[in-house]
Amino acid sequence: MSAVGIGIIGVGVISDTYLENLSAFPDVEVLIVGDLLLDRAQAQAEKHGVPAFGSADDVLAHPGVDLVINLTIPAVHIEVSRKAIAAGKHVWTEKPLGLDREGAAELLREADAAGLRVGSAPDTLLGPAFQAARRAIDDGVIGRPLFAQTTFQTQGPDLWHPSPAFLFAQGAGPLLDMGPYYFSALVSLLGPVDRIAAVGTKAREEREIHTGPNAGTTFPVEVPSTIQIVTAFEQGTSAQSLLSFDSALERHGVVEIHGTEGTIVIADPNQFAGRIAYVKPLGVIRDGMSFEQEWIEIEHEDVKVGRGLGALDMVRAIAEGRPHVASGVLGFHVLDILLSAQESAATGQTVVVESTVAPVPLLPEGFDPFAATL
Repeated sequence: MSAVGIGIIGVGVISDTYLENLSAFPDVEVLIVGDLLLDRAQAQAEKHGVPAFGSADDVLAHPGVDLVINLTIPAVHIEVSRKAIAAGKHVWTEKPLGLDREGAAELLREADAAGLRVGSAPDTLLGPAFQAARRAIDDGVIGRPLFAQTTFQTQGPDLWHPSPAFLFAQGAGPLLDMGPYYFSALVSLLGPVDRIAAVGTKAREEREIHTGPNAGTTFPVEVPSTIQIVTAFEQGTSAQSLLSFDSALERHGVVEIHGTEGTIVIADPNQFAGRIAYVKPLGVIRDGMSFEQEWIEIEHEDVKVGRGLGALDMVRAIAEGRPHVASGVLGFHVLDILLSAQESAATGQTVVVESTVAPVPLLPEGFDPFAATL
């Protein structure tokens, strides 16, 4: 075998990161990029040394492309991914897998029938920091996991984004924009979710654009801009999560897992690197004793990787006949969780999550993205 041919559909801002990273992985080669705007596709092809550009159909028709990376807007993720499956290509899609359960389920059925793979972002689960944290928990450094806490809170992307309206529209908000990172991490660590309850609020019905050519104009807020979620997992653990675009206090990437024998804090699930450390219980507390706890750092590789790692893992997993980490089934379960939280916030009722997922695999030991293995 040789490098696997990749085609990219959608060359917006995030495509730069994918193209930069994929060009560093010897096992894959980007052969063509496609977009609705051909001049934009041409510019990205020339910028990153991709030999061809064109429309989405050109990418799907390219005979050398075995894997399509879908970087389109969430509203058309399912449509584009299904076309790729129909064209006989494996698919890696940006998050979320889709915006409705029925379409996402049909995509997975079609891929399975065709003997093709679907992968779904986020692939931060494959980063060296998360992999090290997962192995530490599996090795029992905190005993049996009991509950988790996660936090993402910010003043909102309208402060810096020149066109932020889509981030407050149906299919987005902090739940569907940032939720995939946190709940993919939780499911990988604690297993599938059984049921969920949520409360959502809006700070205001309209937001103002603060930067760019449209600064000073307003747009409607269609979804909760703050949502608080309580999650019950199938294995009996639980979690509480805050996702907010309304907070004056900026706090990102908080993931704490509390167990019978300690607590571990792990890296921001929106990043591939970061700190991992844990504390052990204080034991017996007597008058005058210090409550200060010693943090035990977990050292891990500091490999500079980024988005595109999940597509590489898919390519190698296909060749090796093993499951890939960020699978379409995991993406579907996370989508089901997020939509269930959205429904709970709208109705005030606890929602049972109907889907499930097998234990999320770890990367093979010694996985080196910069090695040629095919």
